[in-house]
Amino acid sequence: MNFTRWSARLPGTQRRAAARTEDSPTALPSEGSVPAARAERLSDAALLPVVDELPVREVLDRIPALVALVQGPDHRLAYVNDAYVAAFGVRPAGEPARTALPELAEIGLLPLLDQVLRSSKPRTVKSRKAPGGRSYTFTCTPVEVSATPEGGGVLIFAADVTDHAEAAERLRASERRQRETAVTLQRSLLPQELEEPDDLRVAATYHPGGTEAAVGGDWYDVITLGGGRTALVIGDVMGRGVRAAAVMGQLRTAVRAYARLDLPPHEVLQLLDGLAMEIDANQIATCAYAVHDPNEGRLVYASAGHLPILVRDESGTVLRADEPTGPPLGTGGWMHASGSIPLGPGSTAVLYTDGLVERRDADLDEGIASLERALAGATGTPQVVCDRLVRSAGVTADHDDDVAVLVLQHPARTGPDSELFRNAALELLGGVEAAPRARAFASGVLTSWRFPTDLHDLGVLAASELVANSLQHGTPPMRLRLRRTDRRLIVEVTDGDDHLPRRRRAEPADESGRGIAIVATIASNWGSRRTPGGGKAVWCEFALPRTT
Repeated sequence: MNFTRWSARLPGTQRRAAARTEDSPTALPSEGSVPAARAERLSDAALLPVVDELPVREVLDRIPALVALVQGPDHRLAYVNDAYVAAFGVRPAGEPARTALPELAEIGLLPLLDQVLRSSKPRTVKSRKAPGGRSYTFTCTPVEVSATPEGGGVLIFAADVTDHAEAAERLRASERRQRETAVTLQRSLLPQELEEPDDLRVAATYHPGGTEAAVGGDWYDVITLGGGRTALVIGDVMGRGVRAAAVMGQLRTAVRAYARLDLPPHEVLQLLDGLAMEIDANQIATCAYAVHDPNEGRLVYASAGHLPILVRDESGTVLRADEPTGPPLGTGGWMHASGSIPLGPGSTAVLYTDGLVERRDADLDEGIASLERALAGATGTPQVVCDRLVRSAGVTADHDDDVAVLVLQHPARTGPDSELFRNAALELLGGVEAAPRARAFASGVLTSWRFPTDLHDLGVLAASELVANSLQHGTPPMRLRLRRTDRRLIVEVTDGDDHLPRRRRAEPADESGRGIAIVATIASNWGSRRTPGGGKAVWCEFALPRTT
């Protein structure tokens, strides 16, 4: 602490010093005495002549910054200081800057000198890398040079900011690495190849945000459930970076596990909501989960705070699946509900995240309405529709949010292709006589579909066992449904009892318990689920031989 300076400002010292000065106007303070406050106020004025008398060249030669002076319209070099010479070598005086100062020409500073000379206003350019690898911030200031006929010049002052520039570059490199890590993690957690349902054509696209670490937790998936049904899911974890991508991966894995239980969409979201709270109570996510059943011609869905699914029907009309919508995953305490929207042959559905429709300068509903208009005119394959929707939304490489889009189409098949997709159903009425009637129906249908003999016999056996199981353990109404696609034969039996069968080992003395075991042995796949109106459906599949 400077006690000398401090004592001059203590209460009363100024008055006492002023009185002493008035009494002895010519008195000079003795060596080592405390100067008066008035003398301190006069010190700045006393220094002005000293500053005016300083030799400017000597000062400029001693400062560490780079200084150069050019004059006239050709910017002829008049002066460079020692620091400039040390940085770039000796420069010839009197030559134009383009010749005398090539380093300035290389970094594009000469046009700035013209601008400063014309406008008589200083200009600054930050962190330009000069030859030799060091970075400088250049400030160009107009000066009056009375000794020259032109009368004007520019003083160039360059401060070395190499350390700051290198630190900023290291920071940017670190952010790029973090973003690359997040993008790699995000893409590795998304499905590398979408499953291909028999009755649907699907395509998806993902665009990471263009800003630093803008990669978020957007995800999508397509899950074949068996029996011709397909689950589709899209979600968005709030937040950015590796953390959001990691949470997304856990939720996507959980969705696939819950989907295998073949639960209604709202029950899947209910389970997912509890898991999201366990993963991170502070992390929330939106999600839409939908199931398509070709026999129903509808898309049954549930939404946890996600944007509405859009469906364009065969006539080109776009429908919006607004309700029901619950809160995002991770909030807890909410019972989700399922809704449905038609998805018949010729229809196209779009599931998407908010990055496709949300803009800072526009309302969200306007973005969704714009997407509806784009979907109404978007035709072609699912991948073409994906690309058109992304382009219509103005998504570019520097988009400020990541975008995920999932498009599915239920084609309207005609001609020879329609022969590969057939349905047949039989209401099972009566008692035990329903079993032989079901066998006869299955045999006739499979014969008309021209199946090979071995596949025909396996299909009839499976239908017989499933019907017998339903007659013994189920309740009316009962129905046998046969469905063929271009890849498989599906046999399904529904009844009014909601007890799901399970495969078990039957003992030699048991009179029952072998039906499901037989079906599981002969079929490529089998399963069961509860139906929305109560009851259950038990199904099995047989892979069709590939035609060459």
